[in-house]
Amino acid sequence: MVKLTYTEWVETDQDLEINNETKGALNALRWAYGEYDDELVYACSFGVEGIVMIDLISQIKPTAKVVFLDTGLHFQETYALIDEVRKSYPQLAIELKKPADSVEQQAEKLGDKLWERQPDRCCYLRKVIPLREALSGAAAWLSGLRREQSPSRSQTNFINKDETFQSVKICPLIHWTWEDIWAYVDQHQLPYNPLHDQGYPSIGCAPCTLPGDTTTGSRLGRWADQTKTECGLHKN
Repeated sequence: MVKLTYTEWVETDQDLEINNETKGALNALRWAYGEYDDELVYACSFGVEGIVMIDLISQIKPTAKVVFLDTGLHFQETYALIDEVRKSYPQLAIELKKPADSVEQQAEKLGDKLWERQPDRCCYLRKVIPLREALSGAAAWLSGLRREQSPSRSQTNFINKDETFQSVKICPLIHWTWEDIWAYVDQHQLPYNPLHDQGYPSIGCAPCTLPGDTTTGSRLGRWADQTKTECGLHKN
């Protein structure tokens, strides 16, 4: 396979969107693993987009590295889904990356329910720092961001310079719609978090996630009673 340069990849973006049945996703993954191989990490939240990503990745790199930021505050349904995915894709190297302090230790140091009082700090301690640690030996990372999800994600490209983690962030699903995601799940009979059937399009930590807009898979249910829209992992 001939590798594309960064410039050539950007120039073929529209062709991939129109001509490829996965809207460029499989081609993006082929390029990413061809370029970075074992130095590529997929940071997965195990929402429905994550399940699609895992299935696509397994077709290119069955032994891929997958990291889940285990904040200790996730829904039990999410942990159960991870166990199910491990059984369905036994070759994947799935790591549950925990922060330095447990929820209880954090409460002892900074007070109870930091996510209510200082949500940005809570996300920084329980998600941003752990991902930085997980990516310390990686050349690039994968994310399941879609342009449709929110205004802040509407300009995301296949390949992005990631200033937060001083890395390269590759987003294969940028052109997928919410309908595309569910059509793929239905077609391939993939497991998914049952909370999606209960009105949760985007699923994060339990204390900070409410039901939202299930027509586009938007993130309106995340930090619904605050001005916060991102946890700090994605700023581009």
